[in-house]
Amino acid sequence: MPIPDDAASITAAGVRQLFARRSLHVPGTRLGSIAFPPPTSARSHWHYWWQAHFLDCLLDEHLRTSGAGEGGGAGDGTGALPEARKLARGIWLRNGGRWRNSYYDDMAWLALALQRLDAVEGRRRPRRRVRILGAALRSAHTAELGGGVYWNTTRDYKNTPSTAPAAVFFARAGETARAQDLLDWLRDRLFDEDSGLFLDGIKADGRVDRGLHTYNQGTVLGALVEVGGADNLSAAADLVGAIAREVADDDGVLPLAAGGDAGLFTGILARYLAGAAVAGIGPAASATARRLLDATAHHLWDGRRTAGGTLVLPPVQDGPVSLSSQLQAWMVLEARSRAGSTGTAGD
Repeated sequence: MPIPDDAASITAAGVRQLFARRSLHVPGTRLGSIAFPPPTSARSHWHYWWQAHFLDCLLDEHLRTSGAGEGGGAGDGTGALPEARKLARGIWLRNGGRWRNSYYDDMAWLALALQRLDAVEGRRRPRRRVRILGAALRSAHTAELGGGVYWNTTRDYKNTPSTAPAAVFFARAGETARAQDLLDWLRDRLFDEDSGLFLDGIKADGRVDRGLHTYNQGTVLGALVEVGGADNLSAAADLVGAIAREVADDDGVLPLAAGGDAGLFTGILARYLAGAAVAGIGPAASATARRLLDATAHHLWDGRRTAGGTLVLPPVQDGPVSLSSQLQAWMVLEARSRAGSTGTAGD
C-alpha cells in the first residue's frame, strides 16, 4: 500500500499527542513521557538523550512543513518550532537547571539538536547552552588511546556512540580539523574490514567491544558527509553499501526495536542515510540509501495500529508503547521525505 504524502505529519501529530507533556508541570515547557500510558513514577523517568532526538524530530518537522532551511528565514506551518523551543526549556528544567550530564554521547546528541535549533533560528553565534556542551565534548577528546571521545565521565572507554556524533557537531561548528581527527581515529581503531562497518568502542586496557549497532553506522556516515571531501564521500558511499549488505534484511528493511534505548537506533541511522542520499555520494549509493529508507518506511506504515485512539507504528511490544520506538518511526518517515522516495517499495 502506498505511503500517503502526509505520513510524517500524521506520525508527528501522534507522537506529540501521546507523549508530549509539560516538564515538571511548568507552563511553557515540554518533555516527552517515556511511554504511553505513562509510568506511574513518571517524575523519576525521562531519559535525557531520548529528549534530544524528540527535539531533532521537531526540527525535522519544522523544516519539512515551513520551507525553511537550516539557516532559518521562513515561518512555521505546524507549530513545531515553538514546541522545539519549549522542549529545550523542558530538558534544561528536568535536568536540574543544567545542560551537562555524565555521558558524553548524551551530551553530543543534545548539542547537535540545540546546534540545529540555533541554525534554524538564524543565529550567527551559538547560544551559551551549545557552547557549554561543545566545551564538554572538547574536554573528552584526549590523546589517550590515540584519540577519540570518552563515553562518560568515568573516562575508561572511548567509543563510536560518543566520537561520531561529536565529529558531526564539530564539523557543523566549523572545527573541521578536529572532526577529521575523530574520523581518522574511528577508521584506525574501530573499523571492521570484514563487514565494512564500525565497532562499538575500545576500553582503557585496549580491548575492543566488537558490537555492531545501527546508530553507530549512521553517525559515522553523518560525520563523513559533514566533513566532506572526495575521500570522505567515497567512504560514505562504501558505508551505505555495507549497511545494505550487512544490516538490512533481504527486503531492504533495517532492523527495528520496540523499546528501550535500542528503539531509537535505526531512526538515527535513517536520519543520516537521508543526509547522505542528498550529499553527492554518487548516484548508486544515493539510490541505495533511498531504497533502504523506502523499504523501512513501508514496513512501518504497513504495520500501523492505534493506541489511545492515536496511530502508532511498529514494532510495539506488549504493554505501554515506548517513546523511543515512535521517535524512531517518526525519524524514518522524515528521512524518507527528505531523501525523496524511490517509488519502488510497495507503491
